[in-house]
Amino acid sequence: MNENINNTKIEKEQDENQEKFQDKDILQSFTENKSEKELIENINEFYNSAVKAEQENKYNVAVTLFFKASAVLADLYILKKEGKIPNSHSERFRILELRYSDIYKLLDKNFPFYQDSYRIKLNKEICEVLKNDAEQLIKLLEI
Repeated sequence: MNENINNTKIEKEQDENQEKFQDKDILQSFTENKSEKELIENINEFYNSAVKAEQENKYNVAVTLFFKASAVLADLYILKKEGKIPNSHSERFRILELRYSDIYKLLDKNFPFYQDSYRIKLNKEICEVLKNDAEQLIKLLEI
């Protein structure tokens, strides 16, 4: 009889654990969808603000925002492929360099312009490069 009670207890615990895993899967799916939606909203905000800044000849602002849009586009790509969002530029670059070299090369090429935007005046040509690269990533992700 004790053996039947123990088996019933074990079966109950297994059922409870399975329910927890199902809840965890639902939560993870919800979190990923929420994160994806927020990333897309950020991409739109950065990109649209960059276009506006470019139209106003504010190239430093535009370059910064086009780069941010590109970085968030890379994060969205990583989220879709890896199921997580990088926590920093370093982590993003590391993941991209190891697994997605085309995107890595694009961001790595543009990162110095983003850094330069803090200390020098950038021009329209540099701005256009970052805008075109952001648009290339948008097409890749079909946003």
